[in-house]
Amino acid sequence: MKRKQFIKSSSMAVAGGMLLPNLACLDKKKETVTAQATPPRTNWAGNYTYQAEKLYEPTSTEEVQQLVKELGQQKALGSRHCFNNIADSPKNQISTKNLNRVVSLDTENKTITVESGARYGDFSEELYEKGYALHNLASLPHITVVGACSTATHGSGVTNGNLATPVVALELVTPSGELVTIDRDHPDFYGIVVGLGAFGIVTKVTLEIQEAFDVTQNVFVDLPLSALVENFDEIMSAGYSVSLFTDWLDEKISEVWVKRKVDTEHEALGDDFHGAKAATENLHPIASISAEACSQQMGVPGPWYDRLPHFKMGFTPSAGEELQSEFFIPHENAVEAILALEKMKNEINPHLMITEVRTIAADEFWMSPCYHQNSVAIHFTWKQKPEEVMALLPKIEATLAPFNVKPHWGKLFTVNPNTLHERYEKFGDFLALAKKYDPEGKFKNDYLDLNIY
Repeated sequence: MKRKQFIKSSSMAVAGGMLLPNLACLDKKKETVTAQATPPRTNWAGNYTYQAEKLYEPTSTEEVQQLVKELGQQKALGSRHCFNNIADSPKNQISTKNLNRVVSLDTENKTITVESGARYGDFSEELYEKGYALHNLASLPHITVVGACSTATHGSGVTNGNLATPVVALELVTPSGELVTIDRDHPDFYGIVVGLGAFGIVTKVTLEIQEAFDVTQNVFVDLPLSALVENFDEIMSAGYSVSLFTDWLDEKISEVWVKRKVDTEHEALGDDFHGAKAATENLHPIASISAEACSQQMGVPGPWYDRLPHFKMGFTPSAGEELQSEFFIPHENAVEAILALEKMKNEINPHLMITEVRTIAADEFWMSPCYHQNSVAIHFTWKQKPEEVMALLPKIEATLAPFNVKPHWGKLFTVNPNTLHERYEKFGDFLALAKKYDPEGKFKNDYLDLNIY
């Protein structure tokens, strides 16, 4: 499937009355499918319609094992927040939404184990109440832990690695239906955690936790671009997590969000931050949208789970109907890359809702864009204008090519697969490992065929 088809997959079969199984049960001898009419199944933003013929919703690990063993081509489906076809399958999808329990909280070893359908927002408040925290969160608490880890999704902070960083172990159903545990002592650990769905279906994941902490969030508006160029590292290090939001116009950064640990010794930020002025009310990253869905700002202390994300769990995150792409570059090239993109502002802005810039620390995961590289992520939230966005992405990628740009695996991109492979030092090892675990290609799909195999 060509990339331009990712975001406008045909739903003609559904419109014609095709029946999709919403829930299926398998016995040991044969597959028994209970099918009923369902509307077209789309991803979170509605830009991609899944093509898998059948959807299964198991309620236990044992059911997942039986499904994996009995079915042919298949793919796990989580919170549906990817903007391309990474979670689609030619035949079967296995939803993890009913596998959403906290399995255990180990206070002695400081770990938490959750099932693969658990979203960060499902258990973070309870974790806080018990006195613990995760090291970081994405801007949306609505996404599943396993989905975030499998695609190397990230939070923010110059010392904070991506959301797979605290993974201690995971439980994986292999193509034969066998249940295996992969932990940090396993030789395949750093290849499988950011696995892009190539190895099997993850049923549980264990994460490191730490003592709970509170966070304040201050927002500043209209940071001069010249100030960012001169003080980039100082600005991005001003908090535990810092985000820049820009529409690329007027040679300024529209908003700077600074999140700080309450128990950390630091000077007050004041009303002037490198020429940006303190906001006088809560703001949404997209200025025209109400801040009702956003986490509390104005320097009011609050739990880590309610400040590190940009959006609250109970609301529609971000803008809803949108497209997203994101590109990772080495930290040391950040200013040069930002200035290069600023020259494209007249091409970017008409199709843009907002751009966010964040920092991420290096990690050890083979297919992470931050493998052995402190990085800066430049994230684009686009208007839902598929043709225009897909025509613009190659130009952005070409502009960032001198910095060996790597795209987020779950968002929209057009980088040539061969070029992409060259930019991942461990790509050959990853491909060999995927073929070892799934020699018959049970978990292959159009996405993996195009970008990996």
